[in-house]
Amino acid sequence: MSAAATGVADGAADARTVAPAVAMVIVPGRHHLLTAFQVAALRRLLAGDEVDEAGAPIRVADDAVVVWALTSANQASTRRNPFPGHRREAAIEILAHVEGIPSVVVPVVDVPPTPRFAALTLKAVEHATASRLLPTPETAVVACSTEAVAAMYRDLGYRIAPLEAGVADAPPTPWQHLDALMASEPGDESWRDGVHAASLDIVDRYALDALARMVASDPVVGDEGGLTETRDYRSYSRSFEAAAERKWAQARPFVVPGRIVDVGCATGGMLERAAREPALAESDLIGIEVAAPLYDECVHKLSQGAFANPSTFFYRRNIMAGALFPDRSIATTLTFALTHEIVSYGDGLPSLERFAEAIAAQTQPGGVWINSDVCGPADLALPVRLRFAEGDVRTPARMLSGTNAEVAAALDALPVGSRVAQFAQDFRAASGSHWPYEVVDERTIALAQGDAMELMTKVHYTGNWLSEMHERFCALSWGDWVDLVERVGLEVDERSGPWRNDWMVEHRFDPDATLLAASGDPIPWPDTHVLLVARRPH
Repeated sequence: MSAAATGVADGAADARTVAPAVAMVIVPGRHHLLTAFQVAALRRLLAGDEVDEAGAPIRVADDAVVVWALTSANQASTRRNPFPGHRREAAIEILAHVEGIPSVVVPVVDVPPTPRFAALTLKAVEHATASRLLPTPETAVVACSTEAVAAMYRDLGYRIAPLEAGVADAPPTPWQHLDALMASEPGDESWRDGVHAASLDIVDRYALDALARMVASDPVVGDEGGLTETRDYRSYSRSFEAAAERKWAQARPFVVPGRIVDVGCATGGMLERAAREPALAESDLIGIEVAAPLYDECVHKLSQGAFANPSTFFYRRNIMAGALFPDRSIATTLTFALTHEIVSYGDGLPSLERFAEAIAAQTQPGGVWINSDVCGPADLALPVRLRFAEGDVRTPARMLSGTNAEVAAALDALPVGSRVAQFAQDFRAASGSHWPYEVVDERTIALAQGDAMELMTKVHYTGNWLSEMHERFCALSWGDWVDLVERVGLEVDERSGPWRNDWMVEHRFDPDATLLAASGDPIPWPDTHVLLVARRPH
C-alpha cells in the first residue's frame, strides 16, 4: 500500500524526514513459490512508497538491497520443505534478474524450534556476506506476513513491512500457494494463479510439482522428513553404524554385482562396506533413505570421500509410491530393518505387499532381494503366558510426556513386569494394534505368542519408547514371508530362513521373563528375526 493511500498521520509523515534510510529489506521465508504480489510489494518498498505495520513510512536508500533469507535451505522432500534449497535459490535469482530487483540470497540451515531463530537468521546474513551486510534495526526492515515470525524480529527492534498481512483483501501467501499445489491432483493448475513466472519456470523444468504431490501423499514421511517426531536419530545412527559390518557380512554371500540398491540405507554403512569390495568395483551403489537426518549424513559422508567406489549415489525417494526403478533394472536390492517400518507407518500388510511387488518388478532375471528384519514366531496365535521375574503386571499406565530422556527415566524406574499396562496403552494408541491380554496373577499374563513377542522385543527400548510404540515387529511369520515372496513372482533361496537372536534371549528375555505354554510348562523363546533371500528366476 502507498503512504498516500493510507492517510498517514502528521507525526508519521514527519518520521519520513528524520528516520534513517534503510539499506536492506530482509525477506525471511522458505520461498518455495514466489508471487507476483511479492514483486509489486518489494518495488513499492524500494521506491519508498510503503509503510510499516504501524503506518509509518519506510525510507529506503537508493542503493538498498533485498536480502532473501532462505530458511530450511538444507531440507528437501519433506512436507514443510518439498523443494531443495538450490532450486528455490535459483528461482529467486531468476526473479531478481528479470525484475531488476537488487538481491542477495542467504541460505539458512534448518534448526529445531527456538525463540532465537530471528537472531540466528540475522547472524547468517552477516556471515554469508563477510560482514558486508550488517543488519540492525536502523539499517534494515523486515518484510514478513507471518505473525509468529514477524514477532521474533519485532522483539529485536525491527520494523515490519507486513506484505500480505497489510492488505485488506489479501492475496494468497507463498505458503498457501504451496499448500494448494501439494493438495492438488495432476492436471489441476489453479495453484499457479499469482505465482511468479520465475518459480513456475523452475517447477516446470524440474517437475517439482510432481515431487510436492509425492511428498504430500507419502504416509511415511512426517513434516520434518522423519518417521516420528520423537525419534532420536543420533542413537539410531550409532546403532546402524555399529551393526553395519555384521549386516554386510550377512548379505555379502548373496549379492549379485551390477546395480545394487540399499533401500532404507540409514547412514550408508552397508554401502560403505560394499564400496571396498574389489568384486563390486564396477557396480553402481545406490542408497535410498527417507529420514532427513540420516540422508543428510549419507551426503556428508559422500562429500568426505567415505565411499571407495566413485559410483555411489544417494536419493530421497518415496518408497510407498510404487516403482523405485525401471523394471528388471536392479541386480541386488538390500532392505535391512525396513520392512517392519513399511507395515508400521503405511497401511499395514497391504503396504508391504505393494512394496514387495515393486521390488520384484525392478529385479532383473537372476537378481536378488535380500531382506533382513524382525520376524514373528511360526505360530503367531498360539496361546502362551509370560511370567515376569519382577514387578506387578497390574501397575496402571500413565500418560508419558517430556523428553526421551525423561520418558526413559520414568520407565527404567519400573521392573519389566510393571510396564505391561504402559506398553498396552502406548502400543495400542501408536500402532493401532489391538494387543489383548489377560492378567493371570500379579506376575503373569496370558496372550497370543505373537503379542508376547511384540512386548518382549520392544519393552527394553525405553530411550526411544514413544517412537518404538508405533512399530510392529511380529506382523509376519516366516511362512507369511514365503507366501508373500512367491505371490510377487520371486523364489526363496533355500539358505535363507528365520533365526533367533540368542543375545536377546540371554540378556533381555531370560533375565526378565519366562515363556510358558497355556498348560504352564516352560517353552523355548521363538524366532525373532528373518534373513530372506528371494531371486527372480532366469
